[in-house]
Amino acid sequence: MSKEAGARDTSSRSRMRSQRWPWLVTTAAIALSVILLYTVRTNGPQRVGDTVFLRTDRAYVVSKRNRSVAGTGLPFAKSWGAYSPSFPRAEYTVPRMCKVTMANILERHGARFPTSGATTRIKSAVAKMQAVPAWTNEEFDFIKSFVYDLGKDDLIPFGAKESFLAGTESAQRYAHLDAPFVRASGSVRVVDSATNWTAGFVSKTGVPLPDALILPEDDGFNTTLDDSMCPTAASSDAQEAIWQDAFAPRIIARLRAFADPPESLNLTNVDVPNLMSLCSFHTLASASFDIAPSTTRSPWCKLWTAEDAAQFEYWMDLDKYYGTGYGNELGPVQGIGYVNELLARLTRTPVMDSTSTNRTLDADPATFPLDRALYADFSHDNQMIPILAAMGVLNQTHPGAMNPARLDVGRTWIASQMVPFAGRVVVEKLSCGREEKEMVRLLVNEATVQLPKPCPAADDGLCGLEAFVRSQTFARGGAPEEWARCRSSTQER
Repeated sequence: MSKEAGARDTSSRSRMRSQRWPWLVTTAAIALSVILLYTVRTNGPQRVGDTVFLRTDRAYVVSKRNRSVAGTGLPFAKSWGAYSPSFPRAEYTVPRMCKVTMANILERHGARFPTSGATTRIKSAVAKMQAVPAWTNEEFDFIKSFVYDLGKDDLIPFGAKESFLAGTESAQRYAHLDAPFVRASGSVRVVDSATNWTAGFVSKTGVPLPDALILPEDDGFNTTLDDSMCPTAASSDAQEAIWQDAFAPRIIARLRAFADPPESLNLTNVDVPNLMSLCSFHTLASASFDIAPSTTRSPWCKLWTAEDAAQFEYWMDLDKYYGTGYGNELGPVQGIGYVNELLARLTRTPVMDSTSTNRTLDADPATFPLDRALYADFSHDNQMIPILAAMGVLNQTHPGAMNPARLDVGRTWIASQMVPFAGRVVVEKLSCGREEKEMVRLLVNEATVQLPKPCPAADDGLCGLEAFVRSQTFARGGAPEEWARCRSSTQER
């Protein structure tokens, strides 16, 4: 089964070439308003409460920024896997006697509508629920009149605000470093997220930023920000199906007990997680620019128990692990190119890579500068996962790890904590102590992550720069055998 939190729905992605989608946040624009983008055409203004919107063909642009997103406001939202809103896993602090001298931000696009493929599956499952003549439990009363009116693929207002606020936070944290060099993968939602992040950054600094570099997702174009470079890699369908068949029948039986007559409900195991995903998609689409304890949950959320939610979360975790993570033998290799770009930035040396990097772009200081102190890249969850795997972090080695037939309660591989909507992976370089020793640490949604040996185990996550470079033997070695199996017949452009 395919879901962008899930296997790629390639046909649903809107492709854009970089020359067609430049963006620039100007001082004049900031003076008038801060604009959050998630579509491109406007049809006139309207007011909802105290917020002014510009109505578009499918969504809104907002011109007010003094609202807050408390990603932890709804505890159940943390069980939505890659469909969860971003939330900080720890309080950000800089280690004692250290100062940040460089930051490399890798961020997922903000919350979106379901992909086209997911939309088809969700609507099919909803239709089966609506085909039931009657329900004996009032919690199901909404189903007959429910109208599925979500869009496809694009950002939602809440997702636009996620990226904007991430930009303001990054400015507060890193503006002393440099103006950021920004890149974005070529899907509309990713480019819009980069735009919103930049608007947030500029809202704090007041300093205009140059155009972002857009890396097209077209076939044959080498890119480190999209998981399109290994078409021969297996999907996570088989592992998802095993777990689906383990937990879905019990849920179907419970729902059928409320159907009148019971045999009128003809759900399949595949339908269950698709219905459950509506709890996230419908709630966030209705949340506008805030999510807080007062946010109204979608009525679809009421149909699921806490046990159901835990099982759905594991289904999402399996998808990431076996999709482009450690569970896929051609998963980590897809992140090598980005890790080698990261090493080049940290050491200010040319990129050494023979995998997914675009050698033309990376050899040009205009498109891959090595003299910056702040970088921000925008991507998809399915590409951020292999990047983490290529770095050698968050591997699951305990007995029974990520068993698709049984819930792994001891896992630390949890998609909602790794790649939620607007999730962030940040590698900081720091100068520490009187000797001003160069150190590195990895933050995943604010939580420090243990780096591979020879980096030491440390609560602050700090590792010497040279030791960190040595720890990246997998990426530096290029995994030539695995990469050869990934390669398609298309050539780099």
